[in-house]
Amino acid sequence: FLPFCRHSISPAEEITLPPGPGGDEEPGRTLLLPWDRFSTWLHCICVVGFDLELGQAVEYWPGTERFKPDGVCFSLSAALPGCLGDTQFCFRFRQGSNRKSSLSCFLETTDRDAPPCLKREQGHYYGYVYFRQVRDKSLKRGYFQKSLVLISKLPYVTFFHSLLKIMAPEYFEKQEPCLEAACNDIDRWPTPHPGRILTLPIMGVVIKGSLVVFQSDSLVSIVLPTIHEVDLFRCFYPVFFHIQMLWELVLLGEALVVMAPSPAESSDTVLALASCISPLRYSSDFRPYFTIHDSEFKEYTTRTQAPPSVILGVTNPFFAKTLQHWPHIIRIGDMKQAGEMAKQMKVKKLKNLKTLDSKPGVYTAYKPYLNKDEEIIKQLQKGVQQKRPSAAQNAILRRYFLELTQSFIIPLERYVASLMPLQKSISPWKSPPQLRPFIQQDFMKTLEKAGPQLTSRLKGDWIGLYRHFLKSPNFDGWFRNRRREMMQKLEALHLEALCEEDLQQRIEKHTEVESVDLVLKLKDKLVSQTHSVMTRAATAQSISNQLINESSTILIIDSSVQVVCMKKRQNSLISAS
Repeated sequence: FLPFCRHSISPAEEITLPPGPGGDEEPGRTLLLPWDRFSTWLHCICVVGFDLELGQAVEYWPGTERFKPDGVCFSLSAALPGCLGDTQFCFRFRQGSNRKSSLSCFLETTDRDAPPCLKREQGHYYGYVYFRQVRDKSLKRGYFQKSLVLISKLPYVTFFHSLLKIMAPEYFEKQEPCLEAACNDIDRWPTPHPGRILTLPIMGVVIKGSLVVFQSDSLVSIVLPTIHEVDLFRCFYPVFFHIQMLWELVLLGEALVVMAPSPAESSDTVLALASCISPLRYSSDFRPYFTIHDSEFKEYTTRTQAPPSVILGVTNPFFAKTLQHWPHIIRIGDMKQAGEMAKQMKVKKLKNLKTLDSKPGVYTAYKPYLNKDEEIIKQLQKGVQQKRPSAAQNAILRRYFLELTQSFIIPLERYVASLMPLQKSISPWKSPPQLRPFIQQDFMKTLEKAGPQLTSRLKGDWIGLYRHFLKSPNFDGWFRNRRREMMQKLEALHLEALCEEDLQQRIEKHTEVESVDLVLKLKDKLVSQTHSVMTRAATAQSISNQLINESSTILIIDSSVQVVCMKKRQNSLISAS
């Protein structure tokens, strides 16, 4: 690894990215302008301070209008919690405009190869916060209060928190020059492409690894176990006797409130809930740290309509009364150390929750569809008694949730795969056939012989759970994604069928105008499928070669048509005169 040097980038300077290990970093070796590579990781960096006379003050880095996210100011009030010392947490807010990145095409290509948990947020931003509050008698307020906030569309929670641990202490000591150097460092980073080994120098420290698992290296200063996962066992420990019921509530997209004593515990618990149904992506809204300043405050606290499908994390005691009408409330106490035994708590009635000081527990009238799995509870309890490392406990719990979700999703995957038309029905000279519709009754009939009982030991009302799930936002999001993937597969198969045809022979059987129309349509189809993950490179190259061979024919035909049109016009002018 060569020493990393920082220097300012002039506005007129363009950067050409070098090819990565899997080929060119960008399609067509895109020329990138200054801050384009920065934009693939972050939208901006914000510094949030509090002045006794002026109130909240927000600075943006890089300091240009391009990097000021619309509607972020009200959300950044969340970056000033009332706790001493250093605190890290994250929040999430809606994108305030329809502004699209100049790199949207490239970022879509990057997203294409990412698993659901690593895809960029389309309509939301994440705010990753490092907040410091310490006593300072030299200030009128008596305290130094400031937050460093990274705004990004990437859900890389662990990565950005680790990045802030490097950046924030340096910033609090050296102020603005430090941030300018950090922005320049990030603008030299390779793009966040899944599966590639990335070397990320930042302020004299190096983070190296892939977007799936960061690896050890003798030249690496920081090694991360994962870039996006929180510690499930630590987050669920206060209520871990109810983990299976919580999995059901998240799977069904139920309205959930997490009441916690601190922003860190609030955000970690909400993120843990949203990730417990992985590899299924949580399709509803979730707010790791929600405050009265958020723009959706009235929308989410109104009593005139049912609570929306959203997971809220709150710390303000005001919410204990405002959100009392919500159907499912999780009260989290101070998170215990891994060596302390959690007490078994019964599910509590909502009427018993009056203040944020109420006892920790789950407050709901919900009755789970599945019988309680005592085996996983005993396994985790035994781990606590034997002082099993927290990382091992987390791995056990994450694997349990993964297998439970997969057992639930496999029957759906199997049925949806049957909606795909047979390959023999694909004709190269006709439009690709349509997918058959999803019919709930037909799917339910498949569960008797090919249901989750084949892969899961759990008993209970699986049929009722599926009926409820099919009405949820998570099913809608999952099915839309699967349908889009299957349509892309059909287009790719159609393209392969075209590849096997003799284009020259086909053109000879048609008129000149029909031939031009045919080749131009093929060209458009090839362009639209070039970036599809389903289209093999060999297929695209084969048709490209055929189109190149026919290009001279198109030119001749096009010229002939123009000559004929010109002669007709000349004849009409002669006749008119």
